[in-house]
Amino acid sequence: MYCIVITTCREEDEEKIVTALLNENLVACINSWDVNSAYIWKGKVERGRERMLFIKTRRENYKKVENRIRQLHSYEVPEILCIDVKDGYSGYLEWIDEVVGW
Repeated sequence: MYCIVITTCREEDEEKIVTALLNENLVACINSWDVNSAYIWKGKVERGRERMLFIKTRRENYKKVENRIRQLHSYEVPEILCIDVKDGYSGYLEWIDEVVGW
């Protein structure tokens, strides 16, 4: 299982990404919350409010999920990080496999 972490600042982006990934059965679950971000962009320190999404899917779906996020995201360089989950509650991991169609 992979957990993919992304951030976005626009509600429209979040809604488009969440809807597409779930409706296309690419992911099983998405959690989101508000975060304060600080980063360097084009040589300048920036700060802002963003939404962080924690996306759960199968390893085999990562590239499809990444490509879909890149198509829908408004950022020039979107944050898309992948966490390889080596172990977890077997019932939850089986549910993800079932939902994503494997």
